Amino acid sequence: MEKTLEQGYAVKFCVQLNKTPKDTYDMLKDAFGDVCMSQKKWHKSLRESREDVNDETRSGRPSTSQTDEHFTQVREFLNSDQRMSVRMTSEQLNLPKTIVHEIVSEDLAMRKICAKFVLKVLTDAQKEHRMELANPSRPDFSSV
Repeated sequence: MEKTLEQGYAVKFCVQLNKTPKDTYDMLKDAFGDVCMSQKKWHKSLRESREDVNDETRSGRPSTSQTDEHFTQVREFLNSDQRMSVRMTSEQLNLPKTIVHEIVSEDLAMRKICAKFVLKVLTDAQKEHRMELANPSRPDFSSV
């Protein structure tokens, strides 16, 4: 969202300098690389009458499936039994599987390893344990 807003202001600036859409796109491509947005409609609307680069409000109902209550339910459910799959969790909590998957993978930062959800990031204790195991001063048992 922030990158889109930045690019919108850049397009507006180029329009005020009377740059062509091609020149504007080339400049955006140089500045933003592969995340460069398509700017033809922005260029045209800013040239004609539009002043604001923020997105216009859209009609329709906002997504209400992922709430704090659902987040808490999923977290508590997985804390009680981490061996549950996303499908089983969604069935037990009567939530859509896509919402449960999004909560587990993005919000809780968990992933499935050997039929158990674990955190993606290691704790300090886990990092220290790995360092102890990888310590070169540790006796070598390969010769035994």
